[in-house]
Amino acid sequence: MGTHDYEDDSRNEDILVSVNGDIVHRQEAKVSVFDAGFLLGDGVWESFRLHNGTIVFAEDHLDRLFRGAESISLDIGMSRKEVLEQVDRVILANGMHDGVHVRLVVSRGLKPTPYQAPWVISGPPTLVIMPEYKRADERRAVDGISLVTVDVRRGNQNVQDPRINSLSKHNCIAACVDAASKGGDEGLMLDPSGNVATCNSTHFFAVRNGEVWTSTGEHCLDGITRRKVLELCHTNGIPAFEKDFTPEQVRTADEAFVTGTFAGLTPVVEFDGKPMSGGQRGPVCERLQALYLELIRSECGG
Repeated sequence: MGTHDYEDDSRNEDILVSVNGDIVHRQEAKVSVFDAGFLLGDGVWESFRLHNGTIVFAEDHLDRLFRGAESISLDIGMSRKEVLEQVDRVILANGMHDGVHVRLVVSRGLKPTPYQAPWVISGPPTLVIMPEYKRADERRAVDGISLVTVDVRRGNQNVQDPRINSLSKHNCIAACVDAASKGGDEGLMLDPSGNVATCNSTHFFAVRNGEVWTSTGEHCLDGITRRKVLELCHTNGIPAFEKDFTPEQVRTADEAFVTGTFAGLTPVVEFDGKPMSGGQRGPVCERLQALYLELIRSECGG
């Protein structure tokens, strides 16, 4: 699974899930087959990490959640504070404190009949919150992943806006399937012009001559970890640029890494079947991993 390798935890067999405010055992957590999320992938989602009793970068994640909902004309029906209270409520019900990954899903709600028009709706939005004890496999942070260029591309914003966390994930799933068929842990996706856009489930960074490069951001999710890494570069004297660049420039890069909420920074040790940075984690990635962990600790008070 690449960057989403995780350590199994038996406690997850009995976790409690919140469905529209009702906290139930995971086996009892259900939504209707008439829910817009199930029928149409009509909704948005967000993920959070709980470290040392603190939801990391909570305000940034809430910004992205509400911005995504607004872009598809979905009224969540709650304030930011109320959403966070619901997240805290289910975390408290599970007695969780650290090493937790939370997935929050908001769909447009129940529909009276299978029909795509968003105004044909018969109830309020559906809000589901699923916390799990879930830690990334620490070996990936050192051993890295193999990345392959895939044929599935990210579309323009007037096709399906790739900058929001939409429930409609077919584009990324197709890229994931393509990457697996080519022997990669993850797929590097290009934009309509053939420049590097993003990966199917993470954000991509290349390092060339001491400079950190990532895409313009026009064809990728507004990544929180991506943004934090760019900020860390700027505050620590590491030249970093959001720009257009090609897969060929990736092939001749000194090193590369990917970022995401779940695993933080993960080195790329192989690209399109050839070793990257000698087949091992590069020094810029290692330095930024340490800086990112320091940022997490400062955010969470320990």
